[in-house]
Amino acid sequence: MSLIDKIDKTRIPRHVAIIMDGNGRWAKKRGMIRSFGHENGVPTVHNITEVANDLGVEYLTLYTFSTENWNRPQMEVDALMHLVVTSIEKETPELIEKNVRLTTIGDMERVPEFARTRLQKCMADTAHCTGMELCLALSYSSRWEIVEAVRGIANEVAEGKLKPADIDDAVLSAHMLTAHMPDPDLLIRTGGEQRISNYLLWQGAYSEFVFVEKMWPDFGRDDFFAALSEFASRDRRYGKVKK
Repeated sequence: MSLIDKIDKTRIPRHVAIIMDGNGRWAKKRGMIRSFGHENGVPTVHNITEVANDLGVEYLTLYTFSTENWNRPQMEVDALMHLVVTSIEKETPELIEKNVRLTTIGDMERVPEFARTRLQKCMADTAHCTGMELCLALSYSSRWEIVEAVRGIANEVAEGKLKPADIDDAVLSAHMLTAHMPDPDLLIRTGGEQRISNYLLWQGAYSEFVFVEKMWPDFGRDDFFAALSEFASRDRRYGKVKK
């Protein structure tokens, strides 16, 4: 029996979030520059997107570029921006064929204009799709997102549109960039690190975490199936006690 046959199809997570870690270390082990690792991580994005869509995952959010990543060497940043854009443009026809809608979350004002414009076109081209949403967390950090949400709430209070007493977790969630999607059920991180690195801190309050030793370029379909099987085996109580 293959790993995909072992997955409980009744417990497929609606929303899977992934921290695609290990590209740079993967390249370094091979004596190559970091961008070589990023390039070899692209086929993994294709494969995981395809299989997630086939299995009925409704939302797949990929940590593509953090706000902290802007501090990396300019050569690497430039290479990453070009890689993201060219890869998405290449994938867009198949996304449309598979009925997958492309979106982004993050501080897009910091993304170079050439990349932002081309990504916006890809999103517009897939806007009519009604299947899985592929969301790229680009120029994103969770603390930045929370600060922006709080600022928006403060402005509404100042304008008299909202009373301080009415602010609760639902109000804050509604001001998040992810307000249109459910919180991630499963968060996967590759590369052996066991932290979530400023990623979906608010939304991941009750996410199940699966940490994988393999670097992102080596993360295959069977590894994804194994993570889904691990998720299906978890007892999700949300702080409650089983009766």
